[in-house]
Amino acid sequence: MSEIFDTPELEAYVDEALPAERMGQVEEALRESGALREQLQAIHGRRDAGVHSLGGIWRRHRMSCPSRSDLGSYLLGVLADAEADYIRFHVEISCCRLCAASVQDLTAEQAAHDQQHEEQQQVAGRRQKYFQSSIGHLPKE
Repeated sequence: MSEIFDTPELEAYVDEALPAERMGQVEEALRESGALREQLQAIHGRRDAGVHSLGGIWRRHRMSCPSRSDLGSYLLGVLADAEADYIRFHVEISCCRLCAASVQDLTAEQAAHDQQHEEQQQVAGRRQKYFQSSIGHLPKE
């Protein structure tokens, strides 16, 4: 594979911060290129020695990632336009895997909550029909 991966991209690979498709491309290139494996070993060596870049620290500590409650507010559509645009960019364009997973989890959680609420509404509706149909048939005390 003739594709060249720069150091920040390889560091993102080590942090598992690349989109899944790009992770696969890096892995394939690592199988084929000894030079790329050496470059990755150098990154690991610098990290083991305690040498960290500002960008690396930023990525590892997820400084640009919104909080889970901000992601939930984004999904509910209650954020200001600028905040919603940032989160949309972060999740959809930057492809932050951790935030995308949180969005997916929050979406599934909301769907389960909505389904549970609908089932409760159906039970309440049936209960109301039963009470209405039994008026006058129950013994008076």
